[in-house]
Amino acid sequence: MSNSSIILTPTQVQQRWHDLELGMFFHFDISVYQPGWDWRSWRDLPDPNLYQPHALDTDQWMEAAKAMGAKYAIFVAKHCSGFCQWQPELYPYGVKQTSWRNGKGDVVDDFVRSCRKYGIKPGLYASLCANGYLDVDIGLINRGKGGDAQKQAEYVRVCEQMTIELWSRYGELFEVWFDGGAIPVDQGGPDLVPLLHKYQPNAIAFQGPPGTPNLIRWVGNERGVASYPFWSTTDKGTDEDGDDEKVFAGKPDGILWAAGECDVPIRNHDWFWQPDREDRIYSLNELMEMYYGSVGRNCNLLLNANPGPDGLVPEGDFQRYIEFGNEIRRRFSVPLASTQGEGMLVELNLGKLQKLNHIIMMEDIALGERVLEYVVEGLVQAGSWQLLGSGECIGHKRIQQFETVEVTRLRLRVTKAKATPHIRQLAAYEVKNPLNYLGVK
Repeated sequence: MSNSSIILTPTQVQQRWHDLELGMFFHFDISVYQPGWDWRSWRDLPDPNLYQPHALDTDQWMEAAKAMGAKYAIFVAKHCSGFCQWQPELYPYGVKQTSWRNGKGDVVDDFVRSCRKYGIKPGLYASLCANGYLDVDIGLINRGKGGDAQKQAEYVRVCEQMTIELWSRYGELFEVWFDGGAIPVDQGGPDLVPLLHKYQPNAIAFQGPPGTPNLIRWVGNERGVASYPFWSTTDKGTDEDGDDEKVFAGKPDGILWAAGECDVPIRNHDWFWQPDREDRIYSLNELMEMYYGSVGRNCNLLLNANPGPDGLVPEGDFQRYIEFGNEIRRRFSVPLASTQGEGMLVELNLGKLQKLNHIIMMEDIALGERVLEYVVEGLVQAGSWQLLGSGECIGHKRIQQFETVEVTRLRLRVTKAKATPHIRQLAAYEVKNPLNYLGVK
């Protein structure tokens, strides 16, 4: 075993987040009504009255999430445009300034209510480092140049008020998203950590500032896949200024538990709806590649939905979520056999000669990520053990895929560990008629 004396463990909130595995992101904003507008153009700010989601139905959003198998959902309450989709007290650009619902709409409230109705845990995104309406970039006024302490202090006051509103009005949130983080207080940024402790102490925080409880981190891309091995432990999470950790994969002897969340839009590179882009919807096979490369590599997958101008998830996108959820369930809902155990060797008796081509392994991460290297072997009819796969990190979940083989027994042999491994699950699967042999191992 490894001589490492430190075995870091996640909080109970982080453990719960790992177990949910799949989330759905909802990007909806004033920019949907002015396609092609770039908030960094600093001009042509969309008129609030363009915002007219006449058929808005957040229940329909949750039906899409449910169909995919998402257990949590995150709504973009305010993106970089600066447009607020709730009723802010100090801020004059958002649904309050539209004729839609006579200026009394609150999409955040609709969203959270629908989440709870459908048994999906709600989360909120609000960009604090960018605001096209207030000419703020990288957290600084004057389009990122700063230079006016009074004006910067006013922006901080607006940010903190927005944050208090979002974190105090809608009950307990499962996850809060700091896209790009927020600059430190001593550099003119908002003081967020005390607010999080006060209003949402049990929320998972994506890219939260140092001192934030229950951190998770970015994996370094928006393709829905993590590198392998990907460790939940690291020396540093995401910096407050958005300068992500350079070693995205983390390290097995890291001093901070901050697991990875793989965020990706359903339409290639399109976070928000744009017209005539249905050809960008990822194929089912591509989505399964993402699933193997995220959930199958010790991360969660956060797949984006982009409601259109009518306020509904487009039908083509919706159908792909249904297909994706069905395919995950088809492959992995019923194992051929499964077991659990402790120690450097865990065996699974299949009872008879059976075909298989997938193995799912899980550690009991409440005790930390203990496995550092492993091999998986199958007992073939000739009576010898055949190597089926090998790797380093198992963590919450590792999906190992290989060519179909017939075996009577399966064994996980840990060849290097920090301490006695605790295997929560070792399960065997035969995925019949896959779309093709996937390249993710």
